[in-house]
Amino acid sequence: MSSNIFSTELFIPTQAAAETEAVITKWFVGEGDEFKKGEPIAEIESAKSTFDFEAPCGGKIEKLYYSNGASVPFEKPVAQITTSDESMRSAVRPDHKPAAVESTELPKMAIVADTLEPSVRTISLLGFGIYLPDRIVKNEELLVHFPDITEEYIFGVTGIRERRWAPADVKPSDMAHEASRKAIENSGLKPSDIDAIIVSTTTPDVVMPSTACILQGKLGIRGVPAFDLNAACSGWLYGISVARGLILSGVAKNVLVTGVDMQSRVLDKNDKNTYFLFGDGAGATVLSGTQKGHVIKEEILSADSMGLHMARREYPGYEVPDNTSTFDPWVRLDGKALFRFATESFSAMVRELIIKSKWTPEDVRWIVPHQANGRIIKAAAERSGVSFERFYLNIDRVGNTSCASIPVALSEIEKGIQKNDKIIFCTVGAGITAAGLSIEW
Repeated sequence: MSSNIFSTELFIPTQAAAETEAVITKWFVGEGDEFKKGEPIAEIESAKSTFDFEAPCGGKIEKLYYSNGASVPFEKPVAQITTSDESMRSAVRPDHKPAAVESTELPKMAIVADTLEPSVRTISLLGFGIYLPDRIVKNEELLVHFPDITEEYIFGVTGIRERRWAPADVKPSDMAHEASRKAIENSGLKPSDIDAIIVSTTTPDVVMPSTACILQGKLGIRGVPAFDLNAACSGWLYGISVARGLILSGVAKNVLVTGVDMQSRVLDKNDKNTYFLFGDGAGATVLSGTQKGHVIKEEILSADSMGLHMARREYPGYEVPDNTSTFDPWVRLDGKALFRFATESFSAMVRELIIKSKWTPEDVRWIVPHQANGRIIKAAAERSGVSFERFYLNIDRVGNTSCASIPVALSEIEKGIQKNDKIIFCTVGAGITAAGLSIEW
């Protein structure tokens, strides 16, 4: 070390925003010992994981404030050191507030290498994962309740020939778990790398706790924020936007966003406006502010309560109780009003995202819309300025899987997408909500 030696303090790096303390299970250094930058100086156990505390600089241990086995609040220093590393002069305690007369630049929490950086601006989608039930339900199976309707009529009106319905012993959290597990694996991360979990759903396992917390347990992740979000069919894109905000604010580095819905058990067999539309499914992705992936360019979120009547359900959950004499427990749609709104919203979002992304219609490789209805998507394509051949549809085989429909559709074309391809996601949902996202692959 040079002669320019000064004294400073070290703090344990937090592993998740919800944590308040950790345990020093073992010191690898003692008072008077010298250490090098990046050298493990202690083993730490937090609610989330066990990890090595790596030295952020080279230096010498002057004093250890805690012994092995001690529980330490993250805002308290654990050791006093001497060092000649000038970068440590700007390091501040987590609870330090600079005086008004000092620099107006925000303090850099540079005491530990693992500190989150709120200045991150490029957010990427990493791996994707989906789950579809094995059971295929064709139109002919459902037509037993409507003897006056043909299979071709249903396909002509909805664009659907079959859909997937989950078995009786499967819950929404089970489907979410399968999709999430695959998304994390395909992202190249481990479950312990996930800093927050968002589940978008209109059919949660229970009213509380959240399906996100149930999913957290199934994934074996502890100590990170987890919550549900309900924006109906727009939920997955709403979740991505919220996850992006968590990363930009410094709360998380990697966020799991999962969309799951099980509408098959909340459909009225006597309602031809809804009974043929919906399938069950789940889709997930991981957003990251530190890993390279598919870069988010622009996003659009909106809602308009004038459309409350267009798509609705009065009873919560993914099942309907036996006694429903005092309320309507089923999904209900105002088909004509929803068709007009969805058609205009889809086309307007596509046009706006192209402009905001500084693209031309010819630049767009794929538009992956929410698979609401085949006729809606075709009508939207005519008004969008983008050729219908670039709108990807799989609704004929999986139906409307609500907030899971975009990731489910994306999974079918993912292998054929090339680096730098420009892609647009767009959706509408009950509320009435709308969302759009542009990404560069």
